[in-house]
Amino acid sequence: MKRIADASLKHLNSFSVEARARQLIELTSEQDLQAFISEHRFDAKRDVILGGGSNILFARDIEGSVVLNRITGKKIIEESNNETLVQAHAGENWHKLVLWCLDQGLYGIENLSLIPGLAGAAPMQNIGAYGVELADVLDSVQAVDLKSDQTCEFNLPECQLGYRTSRFKSVDAGRYLITGIRMRLHRTFTPNLAYKGLAEELASMDIDTPTAQQVSEAVIRIRQRKLPDPKAVGNAGSFFKNPVVSRETADALAEKYEAMPVYQVEEEAKLSAAWMIEECGWKGRSVGGAAVSEQHALVLINKGDATGTEILALAEAIQSSVQNRFGIKLQPEPLIIR
Repeated sequence: MKRIADASLKHLNSFSVEARARQLIELTSEQDLQAFISEHRFDAKRDVILGGGSNILFARDIEGSVVLNRITGKKIIEESNNETLVQAHAGENWHKLVLWCLDQGLYGIENLSLIPGLAGAAPMQNIGAYGVELADVLDSVQAVDLKSDQTCEFNLPECQLGYRTSRFKSVDAGRYLITGIRMRLHRTFTPNLAYKGLAEELASMDIDTPTAQQVSEAVIRIRQRKLPDPKAVGNAGSFFKNPVVSRETADALAEKYEAMPVYQVEEEAKLSAAWMIEECGWKGRSVGGAAVSEQHALVLINKGDATGTEILALAEAIQSSVQNRFGIKLQPEPLIIR
């Protein structure tokens, strides 16, 4: 188990903002995990569990420890005629896991290609893109209860997955250290092209009947075109969730703003946060070293030397502007340490 005192977190968050932790703990083996459980008394008020750092904003230093679970490993653990159960440890890179599954002839998560981060963080916010969510394939989550130091397993309903949320991000935030996930994937490929832009991308590639690999490639092309590369420009992808509102609220807004995109979601409606942010004139604007990306209005970026507090100030200014104009309070996707 690796320990570093007074550690910089700049290289561990995709915003690339400077923050420090009293101690950095890195777990790379089952032995490390067991030692951590027996030796460290986790305090959710002072300590932070950090995945790939692609969905977090540090607006202050960490008084306690930052824990990195970097234990890797993946395998097929069960086969049937219809489904294949895949196990992945929390430290697995998510995109590489998607590509590995494709290489194994396992389908269901190709639409989630190129999402940054680690497998253990995927159920935290129920990652989703281009018509697919982790909830569509998740079987269970393995974890350690940091209150009791007991290992536990949650089936899909017990994970309480919702739109970019779960019990691990909401009611039980900071309580569990996720150690692995299991997914039910398929040997027979059925493309999910519900997202209009994905079908259009495949058409631009002159593909009528795509393979899973071609769907993955199309998703990668879209993401690379629309979203700045965090290796080049500090960002955490989409910063705000698309608001889900009642149909009555959506209808009233659509009547007032005819160009507003509205998507039906069962008995409710989903609005485009990016459209509202653009309408408020934020695309490309800056606050200190932070800015709204010219590529996509949902993406806040570090122009090079932004602090976490500057990015947070920009986010709060956008929230205020959108609420004043549309009566909608935008909710951030990343975990904000403030």
